[in-house]
Amino acid sequence: MNSDSNIEYIIKNSKKILLVTHINPDGDTLGSACGLASIVKTNLKKNCDILIDNFVETYSFLKNLKNAKLYDEIDKSLVYDLVITLDVASLDRMEQVKVLFDKAKSTINIDHHGTNPKFAQINIIEPEASSTGEIVAKMADKFNWQINKDAADALYAAILTDTGSFRYSNTSADTFKIASKLLDCGTKPDEIAQKCYDSYPKNFVMFQNYCLNKAVFTDDDKIAYMYVYRKDIEKFKVGPDCTEGLTEKLRSIISTEAAFIAKELAPNLTKISLRSKSIDVSKVCSMFGGGGHKFASGCTIKASVKQASEKILTELRKAI
Repeated sequence: MNSDSNIEYIIKNSKKILLVTHINPDGDTLGSACGLASIVKTNLKKNCDILIDNFVETYSFLKNLKNAKLYDEIDKSLVYDLVITLDVASLDRMEQVKVLFDKAKSTINIDHHGTNPKFAQINIIEPEASSTGEIVAKMADKFNWQINKDAADALYAAILTDTGSFRYSNTSADTFKIASKLLDCGTKPDEIAQKCYDSYPKNFVMFQNYCLNKAVFTDDDKIAYMYVYRKDIEKFKVGPDCTEGLTEKLRSIISTEAAFIAKELAPNLTKISLRSKSIDVSKVCSMFGGGGHKFASGCTIKASVKQASEKILTELRKAI
């Protein structure tokens, strides 16, 4: 069922197509969705609806994003011919949008998380890929679909952000080959890098500085973490992407083996973003119903920020 011919046939013969990004969207899920939408429009003359949890100002330069629909705005009674999830590691990463996925005539799941349970009719799961954007670019190449500049910009942004600017271990020779092809399609790496990393509003930068100044170090500085409360998010008037890159900053400290952020979603609900240099943190997060990559994973724990942090600390200490 996962053959290339079946995938191409289903996309070509679907009239109403929905592209779904995961909650708390990052550059990979947004870039993959915007890139695929441009590719389908250019090559198959079909429009795709894009569904996002919230709008992230950093990625406002992506073509198609301004026309995306928010989770809360979508008509849940709609029935799509095809729903494609992009970078969605598990069904709960769609939250209430799962109803549209369940009703769709056909479903495709495109992802690079090794913990993905393959929840769609067709699953394109490539854990060795640097990003979902890389997988979409390879699909276009397989089907001889043209990648225009809009699609190239989006897919390059997806790859750039999920590889940490080609610094992470998920960067392979294939990643560079695909990035090179995207440059041939018109994307300019300096412009994309500036938009992804050098276009933050002042309140975003000040909020992150505030959080970093409150970081906690323990176990001979092998573990670093920070609490992020809703009241502080509201005080600085920052968006849902306000913690993006913070965990990586803590991990970059030479003594740090593992770092995490405990972000308050509700009084007794905490989102954990966990990063490490050598520990398989996907195993830690899987104990709490989460998952992701070996060195970059997350989970949501029904507990206060401090209680959730203690649970994570207990497991990290066992791992270390």
